[in-house]
Amino acid sequence: MEENPKTKSEIRKDIDLMIDLLSESEIAKKTILIEKRLFEFANFIESNITLLYFDGKKAKVFTRDIIQRCYQYNKIVVLPAFDPETYKMTLMKVDNPEKDLIVKAKDMLEPDPNRCRVVPIEVLDIALIPGIAFDEKGGRIGSGEGYYDRLIPKLSATTRKVALSFESQIIQQVQMESHDKYVDIIITEERVIYKI
Repeated sequence: MEENPKTKSEIRKDIDLMIDLLSESEIAKKTILIEKRLFEFANFIESNITLLYFDGKKAKVFTRDIIQRCYQYNKIVVLPAFDPETYKMTLMKVDNPEKDLIVKAKDMLEPDPNRCRVVPIEVLDIALIPGIAFDEKGGRIGSGEGYYDRLIPKLSATTRKVALSFESQIIQQVQMESHDKYVDIIITEERVIYKI
């Protein structure tokens, strides 16, 4: 074990640099493999109400195709709307991404509160949780804003918390702090990792 482990900030920068070295075609190939594993994953296949997220600058695995494909599988798609003042999120049902999403802060697409209904957190079957880095025990480093660290403890014990990650985002150990929360499963382009 390292005497001076890297800070979360340093890990975020390292991961960003590694991802930046990948070509668009490499990212696309890896994303397709992750998507394939996700849609073969029993918990995902059986889920009906699914919390997803729109990829942005901080999300590494693109989710737009996954969201579109969920509609083909007749899943209820739930996306978060963020409140940057309180660092809380509202979960909203999105029936039509073309009509139900608006551009918000940081050029992120979010559900339009005038068109989308709020979804109670306890009805979610599965939650896709974004992150910058993960370890094999389900440790996670997020963007640093804490939205998902506040959300995860509110999820039902039966709601599977799943992360989509490139293999290069898996590190030896995430130094977890008391406010940090774990995911149950990590799906990469190479494997499915169950929390040890």
